[in-house]
Amino acid sequence: MDRTFVIVASALGFLGVALGAFGAHALRDTLTPRDLEIFETAVRYQLIHAVALLGVAAAAARWPDVGTLLSASGWLMVAGVVVFSGSLYTLVGTGIRSFGAITPIGGVALLAGWATLGWAALRSGG
Repeated sequence: MDRTFVIVASALGFLGVALGAFGAHALRDTLTPRDLEIFETAVRYQLIHAVALLGVAAAAARWPDVGTLLSASGWLMVAGVVVFSGSLYTLVGTGIRSFGAITPIGGVALLAGWATLGWAALRSGG
């Protein structure tokens, strides 16, 4: 599990940096200020959770007794990034504002991932 999360975190981090650069250089003059802000929010949450996923992987290596909780935490964070950031990227890219309606679902998944990580830490034996 920890290896998988490092691989996924690496992909999210790589894509987050690439999308951030794309937004700063290629989209700066084509998007409205509000859409650029939305895009930057998507990138920021993606990058934060790429790093968080590395923390989940490290915790999984340290606390194997709560591996199931840590796995749930990591996959909730991955799902949260896909839905939260993905819906914002899609909203900005297509101009279809209704994609924003699913963004909070991703936010709830991110919150659940953090809560599950905390729960795993409290329940760990070491």
